[in-house]
Amino acid sequence: MDRALAGTRLSVAVTGVLGLVSVVTGIANIAYGDVAVIGPLQPYVPEAVRVAAGFSGTITGFCMLLGAFGLKRRLRVGWWVSVVLVPVTAAQGLIQSSPLSIPLVVLSVVAVPVLLFNRRRFDGSVDLTSTQIAAGVALVGVQAYGTVGAWALRDEFTNVETPLDAFYFTIVTASTVGYGDITASSGIGRLFAITVLLFGVASFGVAIGSLVTPIIEARLAAALGRDDERLSLLEDHVVILGYGDLTEPVVAELTGRRDFVVVTREPGQVSDLTSREILTLAADPTDETSMERANVSDAAVVIAATNNDARDAFGVLTARELHPNVRIVAAASNAENVGKLERAGADVVVDPAQIGGKLLVGAAGADGRNGSAAGSRDSEPTDPAAE
Repeated sequence: MDRALAGTRLSVAVTGVLGLVSVVTGIANIAYGDVAVIGPLQPYVPEAVRVAAGFSGTITGFCMLLGAFGLKRRLRVGWWVSVVLVPVTAAQGLIQSSPLSIPLVVLSVVAVPVLLFNRRRFDGSVDLTSTQIAAGVALVGVQAYGTVGAWALRDEFTNVETPLDAFYFTIVTASTVGYGDITASSGIGRLFAITVLLFGVASFGVAIGSLVTPIIEARLAAALGRDDERLSLLEDHVVILGYGDLTEPVVAELTGRRDFVVVTREPGQVSDLTSREILTLAADPTDETSMERANVSDAAVVIAATNNDARDAFGVLTARELHPNVRIVAAASNAENVGKLERAGADVVVDPAQIGGKLLVGAAGADGRNGSAAGSRDSEPTDPAAE
């Protein structure tokens, strides 16, 4: 587990440093165009292409920083973004062909094996709410509407000669920047520009609100210590590490019957659980500090039952180190990981797929018995934290 954690941190560090170097290198090569040109591509790279590589390298660097943020959260999409962009940064460094680009190329070469070797550490998924998905679709839809419409009505505008001009017009109009270099020259053009402006402002507002609000709520809750007092008073409670399809039934069973806290770092999940008045700690469920805040030392049971066995194993290991005597129950989404979760410190590891199969066979009477199955009308709900 320690090696896995070290590999994760190394991947985040290398990617983050590479992103910063890409940004700095791009800006430096743009600002100092008279830097000596060196490298194998030097005779073949025109000045305009070198400047373009510096500009695009800056953008790539910012994207790499976003990838590093995703890696820190162990997101698979963060790993894909980083792996795809690393060769791009190396190519941009070669094209810029300056002494300032040497560290960029070297770091890119180092980052490739580091990311590939630790690829299995990053298997988390992005959990977007329906509102966030709808906001993203609306944002993309407005950009497509404005671009296609402006290109179709290009005769009604000044200086719209290419699809790129149409896309540029949509961006500056929807964002309310309005440089004035592209203007409507007829009534139809003005009406279309109004619709782009209205739809664009609305979609930008909804998108920013849906993406930023959960993060702000989680940060404010942590900063103001809104739930810290409740957490400190918990005793003989249940700590649920992470949240997902497997833990939702556990939350439903425990609600109103026993004190519990859900530890999750996903802003959307925190917002949803908080709105349901469920005690939630917005933090990494595998981190020692998070578990200490959840008062795991006084907990009766720890449950790790997300769809990510690797992350559950980290959580189980940390909980066991902090509280050697606590009862830990885990669920394995893959039968091959049952032994790994047990070795990490889980007292009981449940295989939901196997249990579900047995219940279905029992409910169908195919095993020669007519006993009731869990979840049927004849069965009573049980406390998941009970012995």
